Amino acid sequence: MRSLLLPVFLLFFLSSCQKDKFTTVPQIRFISLSPNVAASDLPISLKDLAPKLTIRVTDAEGDIGLSPGVDTSYVYLKNLSSGFEDIMKFPSLGASAGKNFDAEIEINLFDAMDCPGNRPYIDTTYYEVYITDFAHNKSNTLTTSKPLYYHCL
Repeated sequence: MRSLLLPVFLLFFLSSCQKDKFTTVPQIRFISLSPNVAASDLPISLKDLAPKLTIRVTDAEGDIGLSPGVDTSYVYLKNLSSGFEDIMKFPSLGASAGKNFDAEIEINLFDAMDCPGNRPYIDTTYYEVYITDFAHNKSNTLTTSKPLYYHCL
């Protein structure tokens, strides 16, 4: 009986130590980059056709988004080929950003695409991405696993 008690206790102890997917510090994971081809001459009227970066965001408090009078959380994008960094505000998520927040967020890269002075120019770009929440907790940093092929005209 005593020898049976030890494995049962050990199994119970190990199962109770599972890592929680919701943490105070936001966590992000790369989902997709689509389409992964773009050109600099995309008119503003076609902004919705620009490449979109999709990430999964989890946060225990759900203090992400835009909340008037409280604070704003941000998405930080760094173009690894040019070094250009862009900071974007999260949109207002309203009541959907509550405790144990878990959602896919789509980031339009229209404003983050930049061209160097010498044109025409074709680039293969990867982005480094992280976010912050209302408490200024910085998420993990990820690098897109899919490149953006960008043509500067």
